[in-house]
Amino acid sequence: MNFIERDKQNIWHPFTQMKTAFPPVHIERAKGAMLIAADGIQYIDAVSSWWVNIHGHSNEYIANRIAEQAKKLEHVIFAGFTHTPAIELAERLIELLPEHFSKVFFSDNGSTSVEVAVKMALQYWHNKNCFQKTKIIAFENAYHGDTFGAMSVGGKSAFNKPFQEYLFDVTHIALPNENNIEQLKTQLEALVKEYNVAAFIFEPLILGAGGMLMYTPEHLDELLKIANAHSVICIADEVMTGFGRTGRTFAINYLKQQPDIICLSKGITGGFMPLGVTVCSERIFEAFYSDEKEKTFFHGHSYTANPLACEAANASLFLLSEEKCRTEINAIVSAHVNFLQMLKNLKKVTNVRMQGTILAFEIITPEGSSYFNTIQKEAYSYFMERGVLLRPLGNTIYIMPPYCITPEELNKVYEVILDFISQLTFTP
Repeated sequence: MNFIERDKQNIWHPFTQMKTAFPPVHIERAKGAMLIAADGIQYIDAVSSWWVNIHGHSNEYIANRIAEQAKKLEHVIFAGFTHTPAIELAERLIELLPEHFSKVFFSDNGSTSVEVAVKMALQYWHNKNCFQKTKIIAFENAYHGDTFGAMSVGGKSAFNKPFQEYLFDVTHIALPNENNIEQLKTQLEALVKEYNVAAFIFEPLILGAGGMLMYTPEHLDELLKIANAHSVICIADEVMTGFGRTGRTFAINYLKQQPDIICLSKGITGGFMPLGVTVCSERIFEAFYSDEKEKTFFHGHSYTANPLACEAANASLFLLSEEKCRTEINAIVSAHVNFLQMLKNLKKVTNVRMQGTILAFEIITPEGSSYFNTIQKEAYSYFMERGVLLRPLGNTIYIMPPYCITPEELNKVYEVILDFISQLTFTP
């Protein structure tokens, strides 16, 4: 029995219809932006393996830092104990974030970082004896993760449809644009004046799994100004957008108004180890700092602040601070700008957009825009056969490469996309 048959016998893959999916590709090793399969075929990882890999696969600097840490301390319970990698990581994050952030809470992944943030916001008001403040506001089409709190604040979709009756009630508002911003401001004003809104959660500038939907920091600032004026706790979900993806270290660096809580994961360890982080302001922390044990934040994970993951994050943040990384990010941004102009001249694509190192567009098909558009399977197969890993969201094609991708590799990604579009036979 070969590896693929053994996989099929025992493994259930995520976001995969196991009956109709292509057989998984057996990746044996990887380096930089390249994935190398067991049969020797190489694939350019143009989606950073679900957006986590920012410095390239098997980065030796990060690997060596993890190896050295593993020889000293692999893990210790984080309740009543601490360790150097966690202390240093918290210090680094506080230095990088806007100055009002003061406390770092560790978890395991993006969903749990959001779960922590939502629980913090709700318990904040409970600890303040404001028991009426339980409503949460979020964007339509948002995706914040797959745990129950994260699903609740996400937009209604096929991802969470089987669980809708079990999720708590959330008010979803439209994503802002120049046509609806005044209406949205009026709607938000009316909601917050009811004095029952606990929090407003948002993916700043880009809604990832919702279809790489993009909106401006100016419009988000207008909504945050209203929320902040009414002391609504604002939560920025930067699980995807953090650590340089939007062109700046964090997407909130584009904003004048700031959130009270930020959720971080994915690129935080450079794609080496699972780690989630929720960072809050002193305002939030003070509501839990009490002689009353009942006001404790009763949340934790067995692998909270795992030393290996924290050390991977410290190594990744060091690389992110290097001029080489900034040069790589700028090179991707420049290349994307040129490719964006090429795409805008094509009749078979629409809504071409980019923010930092992320570029996205829709292929115009008779089926219209949908996560279940059959073009997804056709496009994925076409790209893989030509050595490029792109994972379309329905008819939305996006590129989010590791920063270390070479100009030659990125050009191949562009060429394969153009070739695919040119061979489409239907007429827009």
